[in-house]
Amino acid sequence: MTRERATALLIDFDGVLRRWDPAVATGVERAYGLSEGVLGEIAMSWDVLQPVLVGKVSHAEWMSSVADALTPSVGDAGRAREAVAEWQRYRGEVDPEVLAFVREVRAAGVPVGLGTNATDQLDADLATLGLVGELDVVVNSSVIGVHKPAKEYFQAACEALATPPARVLFVDDEPRAVAGARVAGLSAHRWGGPGDLRYLRAALAY
Repeated sequence: MTRERATALLIDFDGVLRRWDPAVATGVERAYGLSEGVLGEIAMSWDVLQPVLVGKVSHAEWMSSVADALTPSVGDAGRAREAVAEWQRYRGEVDPEVLAFVREVRAAGVPVGLGTNATDQLDADLATLGLVGELDVVVNSSVIGVHKPAKEYFQAACEALATPPARVLFVDDEPRAVAGARVAGLSAHRWGGPGDLRYLRAALAY
């Protein structure tokens, strides 16, 4: 059976539209005498991360818990907070090729949504990165109370785009999110980099 052509696009933020330079975290860890990778390891541990992704705790509370976990390593709570604050000042960078693609798609009349597992920091990040007004809808897990790859997340995203799942193309760099989108009835593509844009253009109805 031939699949319906997508008439809306839903893209992930981190790893697709936004990219991170790992050298920033490494530099902070080195400056504070921390082991390499420890900031991300603590912050991304599921018991610490999951509550912030569904809005049960704030971004600030999440980072406070990371600082608490770091304190034994640096020997001082204030210094641990300083390390986390310095790490957090960097908010990543926009991938210019992906942003150009988003603008191209929207100019052709295809709605584009941002589908992201994020915290209550997201709106501020979008402003910092100059992305306000660049997307038609923003579907933030911490706002809707459920995160990818749950089927309910994708249902909410399709409702926000006012497009049935079979007509939405989802792009993410995480295999579990791609698999979850497919279970929810969306077309889904695992992002491998700007080389994928040719395929995505062909998959959209414009």
